[in-house]
Amino acid sequence: MAGLTSSTIGRKYAMALSAMFLLSFLVIHLSSNITSIFSVDVYNEVAHFMGYNPLVQYALQPVLTIGILFHFIMGFILEIKNNKARPIKYANNNGSANSTWVSRNMIISGAVILAFFALHFYDFWFPELDYKFIQANTPDETRYWDELHHKFHDIWRVVLYVISFVLLGMHLAHGFQSSFQSVGARHPKYTPVIKAIGFWFSVIVPLGFIIIAVFHYVTQ
Repeated sequence: MAGLTSSTIGRKYAMALSAMFLLSFLVIHLSSNITSIFSVDVYNEVAHFMGYNPLVQYALQPVLTIGILFHFIMGFILEIKNNKARPIKYANNNGSANSTWVSRNMIISGAVILAFFALHFYDFWFPELDYKFIQANTPDETRYWDELHHKFHDIWRVVLYVISFVLLGMHLAHGFQSSFQSVGARHPKYTPVIKAIGFWFSVIVPLGFIIIAVFHYVTQ
């Protein structure tokens, strides 16, 4: 039993650390992409730097991909183990009274977000790999904004992105605080602050991405 408990705690701790890593990625990703609504030239410069910087391409990008897969796969594993540990549901348990829909369905929002990441890779990462390594084109520092702008030409893609970012916000609303709790950051003085930061993070970051998608659609 002790071994099982330690293993479970270790998985939760590892998942929390991967969540914190992905939170930092979201901030960096939003900070670079938000420039596309203010300046074509600035966005092109930022995107070119990110696209050809060896540290980003050959170190941070693989780590990010592994981090995304690790976080969501570990989430699915923990959810399955939790369900197996509680094979019989409490008949008198009123889920909506004891917890939020988001906290009870993190596996659902997580699955949708993982599917969104697959779409995002299909839209941006795979074409970038094709452009640089398969076609071996000469670097063009002015192409990035036009490529981003063109991706949001169709309303169905914008709708998919907006829905995904709304679910991301719901996922973050619970996951932000939960990740800090999993690493032991619980204190009557600091927990309310973490909750407040988590709430605004879960609102501002997804809203920023939604604004980017809508901006590029309405300015076609």
